[in-house]
Parts: sequence; C-alpha cells; structure tokens
Amino acid sequence: MIREMKTITDSGKIEELLSRGVEKIYPGKEELRKILVSGKRLRLYQGFDPTGTKLHLGHMVGLRKLAAWQEMGHEVIFLIGDGTGQAGDPSGKTSAREKFHTRQELRENAKNYIEEVSPILKFDGKNPAKVLYNGDWLNEALLNILNIAEHFSLSQLAERDLFQERIKKGGTVNMKEFLYPLLQGYDSVHMDVDLEIGGSDQTFNMLCGRTLLKSMKGKEKFVMTTPLLADKSGRKIGKTEGNIIALDDAPGELFGKIMALPDEVIVQCFECLTTAPMEKVRSVAKAISLGDNPMVHKKELAEEIVRELNNDHAAKEAAAEFSATFQKRETPEDMPEVLGKGSLIETFVAADIVSSKTEFRRLIQEGAIENLEARASVENVNERAVSGTRYKIGKKRFVRIK
Repeated sequence: MIREMKTITDSGKIEELLSRGVEKIYPGKEELRKILVSGKRLRLYQGFDPTGTKLHLGHMVGLRKLAAWQEMGHEVIFLIGDGTGQAGDPSGKTSAREKFHTRQELRENAKNYIEEVSPILKFDGKNPAKVLYNGDWLNEALLNILNIAEHFSLSQLAERDLFQERIKKGGTVNMKEFLYPLLQGYDSVHMDVDLEIGGSDQTFNMLCGRTLLKSMKGKEKFVMTTPLLADKSGRKIGKTEGNIIALDDAPGELFGKIMALPDEVIVQCFECLTTAPMEKVRSVAKAISLGDNPMVHKKELAEEIVRELNNDHAAKEAAAEFSATFQKRETPEDMPEVLGKGSLIETFVAADIVSSKTEFRRLIQEGAIENLEARASVENVNERAVSGTRYKIGKKRFVRIK
C-alpha cells in the first residue's frame, strides 16, 4: 500500500523540511520532528480555491512545501476547493465579495491547475500526489445553507440581541455561524489528514480544522504555515492585489515580471520559490547585505524560477532576451526620481508627471506608460508605486520611483 512506503528520516533533511519557507508549526516544531524521525508516513494537504483561472507565485510557496514533503516520501493531497470556493474565503479580504462562484464556474477555473503545477508536484511515479475536489463531500444539503447565508452579512448576524448578550457575558458564538472555516475544517476530517499547509493568512481556518478533527475523531493535526510573499509595506503579491505572476506565463514574460519585484523579496523568493541549496540562499542574503547590486541576484532568481517551471533552454533564452532588450533601449541611466505615494496614479499626479488622474487613465488605455523592469505596458490603473521601478511615459519621458 502507498501508506506503507518508507520515508526519509535524515535529520538534516527533516530540519530543512521544518524550517525552509516555514513561518510557524502548530502545536510545535519539535513534536512534528519526533514523528518524522520515527519514520511514520503522514498524509497532508493544501487546498486551493479556484476563484481565478491561474495559479501564481503566491501559490508556489505552498506548492514547494508540498513537493518537499512528497520528496521525503509522505502522502500529499492537492485539494481543489470547488466546495469551499462557493462560500468565499474571507481571509485577507477587507471588504465583502461582490460575486460568489458556482461549483461549475470553479471547476472550469481549475481545469488547467494540474498542468500548471506539474513542474513542481509529481502526479505519477512511485509516490504520486493525489488530486481531490472538496465539492465531492460538501454535499448539496450543506451548500444550500451557503445559498441562504449569502443574503446576510456578518454585521447583521452580530447585531442579533442574543449574540450581543452572550458576548457581554463572556460567552462564545458557535462556529456554525462562520461557515467558511467550518467547511475548510471539515476537509481535514473527511480526508483524515495528519497535517495541513497554508499561508499565514489561513491560520485561523486551519486551526479550526485542527479543532474539528480532534473533537470529531480524537485525532491531532499539525498545521504548517508559510510566509506570504509581500514587499516591505506589507502588500501581498497575488491575485487580490492585482499583481499576479502566473505559473504558466510565457518564459520571457515570467522573467520580466520577476525582475519587476521589489528588491526586498529576493532572498525570500530564493528560499520559498526555488530548490536552490540553502547555502546559495544564505550567500545571496549576505552579498546583498554587504552592498551587492540586487539586480544581479534578481536576474539569477528570475532565471532559476523560469528554469524550474520550464527548462534550462527557456531560462537562458529569457535571460538573453531581457538583457538584449535593455541594451537596445537607450534608456537613460540618470532620470528624474519621484517619491512613491502608494499608488502609481497618486505618485504621478503629485509629482506633476501627469496633469490629472484622467490623463493617467487615458495614457494607460493607450498603452503609453511602460514598466521598464517588467518590459510591459501598465494595465492596472491601481498599480502600486514600488521603490526602484522605472517607467517610460510616452516616447521621451522617464521616471524612477524612490
């Protein structure tokens, strides 16, 4: 049986598994280490709600951890949340969703997911990852409740006199009143897992699953949180923020988008998104701290990610294309610098780069504002102003964000 295959118990590899690209382990790292040293094979998963058609670099952090567990011989489940996706995960969302997806839409969104992640996870061979859909066990009776809950907001429910009285008395509100964490928690129960992986913004949901698994089956579940890819301002790199870098982007486009990332995420990306040895990660961190030009290491990062998601030829070609494009561009070394004001539109207006927000939007529509780091026209009106990024406006104007 697959569950009986041997796992790797090398102490050095276990330490890297438990520390590289890991933010926190619940209930604790040492408890999990003891189990891994014993050779016990664990079943673990990460869920991906297909609210978009593309998986991106933010997802790649968890995918790398799943692949690392798979490499160590453990049973990995790639879970597609076509059930939970109908509820709409509130994690990281500061405002209510304007649209809820149907199961059919979610299945359609996820149709290419396996192909997108196959350069990272193995779905064949001696220890293949399993693909499951939680819509298969979150049945219609339960989903009918979601259809009813869609008509209420959290604030409406919280204003109920009964809830207010319970809160004043130090009581609790039953978890059934917060459906998404309950649905995600039930995934752990149904699949009978030993561990769940997810971004740090999923901690509450994953711990709910730990509570539910313990109360329903008397079983302990470990939770491993991974860091979110974010710049120094805390802005997350992903679909919600409108700065998606898809795993299946063309190699040249992928390379350019990685080059447009802020310098402060280079080391984190090396650690969380690549399989480069940790010695390499540490050497990059040291070099940058001692004053090395971050651009040199960002090129290494871009080439490594393109190689791992495609192949060596594609990576070298993308790197050569990027260099050749910049050499031919006649982009001036010295250009005006403007202080970033959060969004690019606010920055350009405040610095009189454009006369008004209306002009900025017109230039965007005409494709006349180019992000020179990404080698692409700016399409997102709400693009953030990232320090160090250079822009070309029209044919002759250049500016650098500081």
